Amino acid sequence: MHGDPATTALAHPIDPGLRRTARLYRRIDHTDPLAVRREAARRTRLARLAGLWNGTDARVRVRDTLIEDGAGGRVPVRIYRPTGVTEARPAVLFLHGGAFLSGDLDFEHPRCLETSRETGFVVVAADYRLAPEHPYPAGLDDCVTVYRWMLGSGAAEGIDTARIAVAGSSAGGALTAALCLRSREEGISSPVFQMLLYPVTDDRMDTPSMAAFTDTPAWDSRNCVHMWDHYLGRGRVGSVSAYAAPARAADLSGLPPAYVMTAEYDPLRDEGAAYARRLTAAGVPTELHQFPGTFHAFDTLGQATVSHRARYEHYAVLRTAVN
Repeated sequence: MHGDPATTALAHPIDPGLRRTARLYRRIDHTDPLAVRREAARRTRLARLAGLWNGTDARVRVRDTLIEDGAGGRVPVRIYRPTGVTEARPAVLFLHGGAFLSGDLDFEHPRCLETSRETGFVVVAADYRLAPEHPYPAGLDDCVTVYRWMLGSGAAEGIDTARIAVAGSSAGGALTAALCLRSREEGISSPVFQMLLYPVTDDRMDTPSMAAFTDTPAWDSRNCVHMWDHYLGRGRVGSVSAYAAPARAADLSGLPPAYVMTAEYDPLRDEGAAYARRLTAAGVPTELHQFPGTFHAFDTLGQATVSHRARYEHYAVLRTAVN
């Protein structure tokens, strides 16, 4: 795709509320992880200055802490709890996106703040280790550590440990799906629900959407190649674990009910939809919602009507599934 990304080489125009952002989006070359992280930090600063990054809400209490991993390491987490609530509440472990190589506790802070406010749940965001300094399975191990902590110590944080969902966007969607797979295989109490938002699922990158969307706003298939190289290693040989690429799993039965969201102009679109169909075929109650006219991470753009609609659908789905 070349020229105006809002109109060129697409089946129909991008949603009107997203067109200006699509034109202004600066493409980040993911060959350099440090440059990607600097750009992510720059965008957060600009969003704050523009008043688009909601950092506080009197209705939600926020605190940061560290979770011991049992091997001398600690995983930073941010805990969001509705103000004034004293009884145990359902919880959501949220795993941010960032292609496995960027993101931190600020990366999805506005979403987590809003999720806690709109659902009344405790939200725990995990700052898992990043590739390439910490390739697979380091990040997933951190996510599992936080999930185990929620199960074991969550009551002290006001969490109803029988009602914990896991949600993640993009690479965080891969980690969410992998955490559910590991819970099933390792005999850990499974999450009651999994929410996969435009998830990464398949390292093979052989879908029609992957072939078509080489220059789409926010994310494109060229960067998918760099993402997997950083996460799994360049020039890798041998089999790839389903815990790294969930689409590799031979059996998806017995997993938690799922909601999968995809975006029309996203190279990850088809692998996310395929994973949802496989969950359904395996007997897992699954909802798949593709938003037309949208691109990767569109739901983080709070000023667009379609973005607002998507996020509030997520909150309604979580409330229904967990309650």
